[in-house]
Amino acid sequence: MIDRIGPTQRPNRTVAGYQSWRSLLFMHWPVPLATLRPLVPASLEIDQHDGVAYVGLVPFAMFSVRPRWAPPFLGFNFLETNVRTYVSHRDQPGVYFFSLDAASRIGVWTARTFWGLPYYHAQMSLERDDDTYHYHSRRTETGTGLEVRCRVGEHLAPAPPDSLEFFFLERYLLFLERKDRLVCGQVHHTPYPAQLAEVTHLDDELLAAAGFDGCGFPPPHAHFASGVDVEIFGLQDC
Repeated sequence: MIDRIGPTQRPNRTVAGYQSWRSLLFMHWPVPLATLRPLVPASLEIDQHDGVAYVGLVPFAMFSVRPRWAPPFLGFNFLETNVRTYVSHRDQPGVYFFSLDAASRIGVWTARTFWGLPYYHAQMSLERDDDTYHYHSRRTETGTGLEVRCRVGEHLAPAPPDSLEFFFLERYLLFLERKDRLVCGQVHHTPYPAQLAEVTHLDDELLAAAGFDGCGFPPPHAHFASGVDVEIFGLQDC
């Protein structure tokens, strides 16, 4: 049985770095296993909720991104968008990233070099008008883009571990293959202060670039979180 609670606990390890995540929009679509399975390493199980697998598209802002030895004022601030799905390994649930776009060349280089994550540099912007958010991103090399507007709605109560909201949002492990071996990273933060969101406009090319054609509009599931402060722990063998 998958342990939904264990990864939410802070690990007894040395922190590698700190980040603050803000203005997160979580959009999700159900996807057939036949589409998803060839895109995910065979060493990982596809995590499902009530027998359904999902792909997620998550734009947000990152602040004070820094290693543990650096003071906050030396941290980097930039926007990011990731395309992801949900997996498990040895009953531990986590995230598998297909792509991560970031508006920081240093951030992209660092994540690719030291973490092996599939980052791409992009020109990005985020604008807010009261309860409406407008995200825009375009990769500098290929022009692959995203434009989305959403309206933020009511606050949600804390999600129980068997809920769909918990399944989407409360993910603390990431898995990736590096030189034919599976490694795992972990983050720790308080639970997301989740709200419902209404996506009013979506022009997306990132999902198709990751192998997912035909994801419709509007996304069937959309949530927003104002933000959390995050501790980052280093990669280790699974």
